[in-house]
Amino acid sequence: MAIHWYPGHMHKAIREMTTLLPDVDLVIELLDARLPGSSQNPAIAKLRHNKPCIKILSKSDLADPKATLHWQAHFEQDASVKTLQTTLDQQDKAQRLIRLCRALVPSKVKANLNMLVMVAGVPNVGKSTLINALAGRKAAKTGNEPAITKGQQRIKLAEGIVLLDTPGLLWPKIDNENSGYRLAASGAIKDTAMAIEDVAFYLADYLIKQYPTVLKERYDLASVPDTELEFFEQMGARRGCLVAGGRVDLEKASAILVNEFRAGMLGGITLETPEMIEAEEVVITQQKQAKAEKDAERKRKFRSGRRDAVTK
Repeated sequence: MAIHWYPGHMHKAIREMTTLLPDVDLVIELLDARLPGSSQNPAIAKLRHNKPCIKILSKSDLADPKATLHWQAHFEQDASVKTLQTTLDQQDKAQRLIRLCRALVPSKVKANLNMLVMVAGVPNVGKSTLINALAGRKAAKTGNEPAITKGQQRIKLAEGIVLLDTPGLLWPKIDNENSGYRLAASGAIKDTAMAIEDVAFYLADYLIKQYPTVLKERYDLASVPDTELEFFEQMGARRGCLVAGGRVDLEKASAILVNEFRAGMLGGITLETPEMIEAEEVVITQQKQAKAEKDAERKRKFRSGRRDAVTK
């Protein structure tokens, strides 16, 4: 599965981030609590090295509470990482975050110097909403569409903290196909980049396996469906998605499921665990290794063929 959505401003922002990170004292990375692993930008992990990092599990009110706690424990195995879950409309959490920033960079506090804090995350994860809560004013644009913020801006807080707001960033190639679907389901990727039916079928398959009762109750189904298609046939009939001949309009039914998931109408749902991500990464590594070996063998045969042709 290829995702064809990587706006030019993201490429520019990655270059600028690479240049600025040496001067940054602390990184705040916002993650979608419903997909904490998939919404981590691998570039940030590589670039920040051992700089202190606060991972904020945003939209935690839309996620499975037990899964969120599990992810927090997983992230904090790294001594340089602290976590905080928030719905981003809680002013008390904003003040708690400011105190945590000051605690993680005590040298700047003691020297009465401003600390530079980079705020980063995937599109549509709530960065601008967080910055506005921290600043106590509308300092950054907000919206439901991904990639509202196009360029970097600095916002000075009264507590000696300078926030460096960055655009919502994806990465040019998402190796984990499952992560691509999860990002699309969350709204981090523009809807035109992937067919809504593909995203919805992936989401339905996961929900049937992990949250079957949620589907049954939300869509008033007679029984838990065995397959994604069976689910959409039942749900579509109940939600008025039938077209001529009594067939289900899959595009309409798919949009209903995806939009209701994004809005939190299904309840607290988390699409992955640390163990799932680790298992998927093992498979990806194996696939890359197999491809590299295949490419090497093809090159060897090509070179061998050329040598044979020269000696004849």
